[in-house]
Amino acid sequence: MERPLSINDFLRRAVQVYPDRVAVVDEPDQPAPPIGPLTWAGFDDRAKGHAAWLDDLGVAVGGRVAIISQNSARMLLSFYGCCGSGRVLVPINFRLVEEEVAYIVEHSGAEVLLVDPELADLAAGLGHPRTFVLGDDDDLLYPTGRTPAPWVPDERATATINYTSGTTARPKGVQLTHRNLWVNAVTFSLHLGVSDRDVYLHTLPLFHVNGWGMPFGLTGMGGRHVVLRKVDGAEILRRIEDEGVTLLCGAPAVITMVLEAAATWEGPIPGRDRVRVVVAGAPPPTTTIEAVELELGWEFIQIYGLTETSPVLTVNRSRAEYDELTTHERARLLGRAGAPSLSTELSVSPDGEVLARSNTVLSSYWDNPAATEEALSDGWFHTGDGGTIEDGYLTITDRKKDVIISGGENVSSIEVEDALLHHPHIREVAVIGIPDERWGELVTALVVTDGTDLGADEIITFAREHLGGYKIPRRIEFRDELARTATGKLQKAKLREPFWAGRERKVH
Repeated sequence: MERPLSINDFLRRAVQVYPDRVAVVDEPDQPAPPIGPLTWAGFDDRAKGHAAWLDDLGVAVGGRVAIISQNSARMLLSFYGCCGSGRVLVPINFRLVEEEVAYIVEHSGAEVLLVDPELADLAAGLGHPRTFVLGDDDDLLYPTGRTPAPWVPDERATATINYTSGTTARPKGVQLTHRNLWVNAVTFSLHLGVSDRDVYLHTLPLFHVNGWGMPFGLTGMGGRHVVLRKVDGAEILRRIEDEGVTLLCGAPAVITMVLEAAATWEGPIPGRDRVRVVVAGAPPPTTTIEAVELELGWEFIQIYGLTETSPVLTVNRSRAEYDELTTHERARLLGRAGAPSLSTELSVSPDGEVLARSNTVLSSYWDNPAATEEALSDGWFHTGDGGTIEDGYLTITDRKKDVIISGGENVSSIEVEDALLHHPHIREVAVIGIPDERWGELVTALVVTDGTDLGADEIITFAREHLGGYKIPRRIEFRDELARTATGKLQKAKLREPFWAGRERKVH
């Protein structure tokens, strides 16, 4: 017997086994009134109501619903109300500027746009005819006591389209199926040992590859979701203390914020010997990994993956063989990307690119067959990262794609270059990532002007008009010329070399 895998499996089990248990504790400090706390039965009722509302709007199965929001219980509900009824959710990075959001909404063909109250002005500029502000009318968007039209699950149906910065100036829409999301959530949860005793703090933005799958895996086990709207080190420690948090995920920059807050925290650090923290986006320095264990008393776990892989490809968690090692030796081993997750096969091509086969690899890029064919050529997914595999563990050594990872976010250097070249006094520009202890990699622009006396502040101000905040160069250097090949192509490796000299890996 076979039955299709869908994200509904997770909520169905939570409702059946834990109907009266608190499911979601919403962010208390937000523009809209918090929802809940919601029990699993109450959460399911609201999700069904959301699906019924989409029925009323005439959004058919396969129709796209875009959402741009900070973390919130309403966004969690939309994963199940939208995807769980056969529609496709398009989670959009709330840090993007209007023209970037406009492109994604138009390219995805979104029939409905849901926006956080804080972003209402941005949404107004888009002029989408079906725009709804979250929290304005919960009885309409997330009603109770409604029964939606039935949907027969199809595991190969697209559940979400997640837009990612890549090697082009325009983001690509990654189509992730119910099967992709189901397998990712189950294998990730298995590696982390997720149980019904877990309390998960949403430090990771939900738009970021669907919160890495935790909205699904934790739900299936009946754990509790604690919503955090904005990342702040001291607030993370307070929530861990007040809510009994046991698990959180985030980029290395989040860990840095927590360590900084811990330095002035009064009393014992919350969560000692209880919290597991999962880090991805860039390998943090060994000193940071050591500090998590020594200063916080938390367990450090690292994963590696991409939006195109749902995202988990590898997991690096301390094993029994590490118990007798010193903290420094253990941290060095945990600095690797990790061993393949269950159902994932990894390889390295002759030219050093990391290749992957997994049930979590995307079905295709939305409306982009050429990019799909390139990414999935020869029966492997091409990650664009350079790496080595030793003793079964992957180490990322270089980035073959023209992508910078800063604070856990992908930044297309080509996109930033394209925006800066619209400045009338910039003749040439190369955007590279340079090592940075806080952000992992710092977006840096090497600029050749037309001779005009142009200041760095002016360039940064110009960039803010065209790019999301995390894409804006934080460092500007002026050059007389940029290294190019005989055919005129920028030599990015040569331009990066002085900043990365003496480092074993060319990524941070």
